[in-house]
Amino acid sequence: MLRASEVAERLGIPSVSIIASGFMKQAAVTSKGMGIPFAIAEYPGVPMVDSDETLRSKVIDHLLPAVIKGLTARKVEAEVVTEREPEPGSVVFEGSLDEVEQHFHARMWSDGLPIIPPTRQRVDAFLKFTDRNPADVIAVLPQEGRAASIHSIAVNGVMAGCRPEYMPLLIAAVEVLADPNFRIEDAGSTPSWEPLVIVNGPIIKDIALNYGGGVMKIGRQANSSIGRFVRLYMRNLCGYRIPPGDGDKGSIGATFNVALAEDEDSTRDIGWPTFAMDQGFAADENVVTMQSVVCYTAPTYSSGATAVTHARQFVDAMGPAFAYWSYTGVKRGIWHPLLVIGPSIARVIASQWTKDQLRQYLWENTTIPASLMQQLAVQTGAQPLDFKRVIAEGLLPPDYVASDDPHRPVRIYVKPEHIGIVVAGDSGRNQSRGYMPNHTQGARTSHRVQLPQNWKQLLASVRG
Repeated sequence: MLRASEVAERLGIPSVSIIASGFMKQAAVTSKGMGIPFAIAEYPGVPMVDSDETLRSKVIDHLLPAVIKGLTARKVEAEVVTEREPEPGSVVFEGSLDEVEQHFHARMWSDGLPIIPPTRQRVDAFLKFTDRNPADVIAVLPQEGRAASIHSIAVNGVMAGCRPEYMPLLIAAVEVLADPNFRIEDAGSTPSWEPLVIVNGPIIKDIALNYGGGVMKIGRQANSSIGRFVRLYMRNLCGYRIPPGDGDKGSIGATFNVALAEDEDSTRDIGWPTFAMDQGFAADENVVTMQSVVCYTAPTYSSGATAVTHARQFVDAMGPAFAYWSYTGVKRGIWHPLLVIGPSIARVIASQWTKDQLRQYLWENTTIPASLMQQLAVQTGAQPLDFKRVIAEGLLPPDYVASDDPHRPVRIYVKPEHIGIVVAGDSGRNQSRGYMPNHTQGARTSHRVQLPQNWKQLLASVRG
């Protein structure tokens, strides 16, 4: 809402943003980051659970007067900043480990877990693993408008428990956060999606990322700390903090995802392109891809010696888990579900199908009744899903309204190429899992990892 008002205000058009009570603190944070004192009309309570009568009463008694005042009385006081933030590289505290932890926690500079104090010596060790100047700024990130500098990446990398040699990958991850396609400005939304980092290339083995059994569990330093870094950076730089912070409106929320590395040995062995190659990169390039994840499916076991038996299980087991949220992608014409397929299963499928044939099968066969998709849309956002309107906007093909039968099946995946496939996990078991995204928010985005010129020598120095 405030981003729309920002456009109007910068064009000299008076605006009033209607904000529900639960979002007022987040609106204040966003307004401060944008540097614009917006006129706001508060809707008291939660409109989605109010009756029509209550809704009408609140609009007349509360919203209408506030909107009129906001449009006619244009003097809106800007928030006075009373405390300056520390300068980059400055010493912010000296004390014992316990005292440092308490100091950072009290200022909401941590994620509630113990952090590694970002001493100058530790930060400098990270900066050795990049050829970029510490003062270089990748972008100014919403919602609090801080500069995503190389130095800030090193600081948060130290705090998250990363090793110095992860630095090139951390920089690439922040470049993804700053990419307009990723839409980091939506990261504080109520579904509480979390970024998933997917890594490809020789760097997987260089920094000992896990791509086998337990690939998505806490336990391997690289996978765990890189995943933690992304969430910590979004908290400290962007301002996405849960209470007593104000920037994150995740209604119930979820924790950060550990970084996912692909089993490229198995992928190449079965003749499939890697996930990074699917995104348009060369086989030997180091690539970081990130996308939003709202939830993941139950572990999906499949058996048999034919591709279709495994693909059918993906449809029957993962499809229903994805179906509930599929309207969010259908109404926008974009959705990026991700399948992490165990190597043993991928081998069977690859013996008969290409990746594109698997995607085509999933796209054609994973469906939901049109009336149910429309019902779920209304229940979630109190707004109807009009297939004809979305088709007219060019976001869906005409076959979504092939008939007037409310029970007609409609596909939950908008396009087969939207379906991501990563080979990873226990090669001695027959398990896969699906990861559900949040439509255009946190859209799948990839960036190359730029290694320093003396990468091999630096690696040797930290390995002893």
